[in-house]
Amino acid sequence: MSDDRETDTASEGSYQLSRHKKSPSSLTNLSSSSGMTSLSSVSGSVMSVYSGDFGNLEVKGNIQFAIDYVDSLKELHVFVAQCKDLAAADIKKQRSDPYVKTYLLPDKGKMGKKKTLVAKKTLNPVYNEILRYKIDRQILKTQKLNLSVWHRDTFKRNSFLGEVELDLETWDWDNKQNKQLKWYPLKRKTAPVAFEAENRGEMKLALQYVPEPMPGKKLPTTGEVHIWVKECLDLPLLRGSHLNSFVKCTILPDTSRKSRQKTRAVGKTTNPVFNHTMVYDGFRPEDLTEACVELTVWDHYKLSNQFLGGLRIGFGTGKSYGTEVDWMDSTSEEVALWEKMVNSPNTWIEATLPLRMLLIAKISK
Repeated sequence: MSDDRETDTASEGSYQLSRHKKSPSSLTNLSSSSGMTSLSSVSGSVMSVYSGDFGNLEVKGNIQFAIDYVDSLKELHVFVAQCKDLAAADIKKQRSDPYVKTYLLPDKGKMGKKKTLVAKKTLNPVYNEILRYKIDRQILKTQKLNLSVWHRDTFKRNSFLGEVELDLETWDWDNKQNKQLKWYPLKRKTAPVAFEAENRGEMKLALQYVPEPMPGKKLPTTGEVHIWVKECLDLPLLRGSHLNSFVKCTILPDTSRKSRQKTRAVGKTTNPVFNHTMVYDGFRPEDLTEACVELTVWDHYKLSNQFLGGLRIGFGTGKSYGTEVDWMDSTSEEVALWEKMVNSPNTWIEATLPLRMLLIAKISK
């Protein structure tokens, strides 16, 4: 997965100090109207399987398709017939420009994506197209078929309208019923299980909440969250024995560039020691329930960054400032760390947490 937010280089020179403070745009703005204007990009997500907007359109409607394996051609055929009652990307005119995209998971890169044509100005598109994959029947048993529906707008910005996933391991190819066209309800995005199961290593870190950085001031001050990234353990190797990793931090829902901080890159080890502290100010007590610390680990190689794994530390409520968001998805271990930090101000709370696959929130420009 490459980082869609930017291609940047983490130069050694810019991080001589293990502790540096930037002043990202104050979190106080997050719940105000200015902070929420970027919500469509905040709840949008990027994954290795997809790039585009997630979460800012409701998912509804159904898709009709059939699958068949043609032994003589050694091909999987996906017959995409039509969709009905899709969500409207253009709310005023009540229409979308939908198309269907398919992948075989978990190794989506190998077979590539297949796409139908884009149907214009409709919530009930008809495709009647066959998407073909050259693949051995035995290998098919290890695959999942993912069909997703997307709206394509004039600026080629794609918006997610829903998906269906079929596990082909238990699929009965000889059953005639299974070759018939069937309707399937479209579902919201879920992270593929195959990615979740992989071991992505761990991060050792500590968090501290400082409610009053300058005690004794008469004016009420906002608090700070301090994030001490100590080290990572057992990071996965994507490029043979090479690894040049760094950690990036964003405080969601603020995905502006100002809110992003990162460590220097540490090369030639799967157990990099960073010992880097990041400070974020502007935290009111109520922001602690709405914000989420997203830490992502990347392998920097030439001009691109490959995603290795990440953490989302917050209350994991699925909501932020009253809006449903897909990034507020902390695991129980991540929630436990955040709770301890909130309940023990001015104290470093340490944890070693497993890195996981994340649906990465898009950076707003």
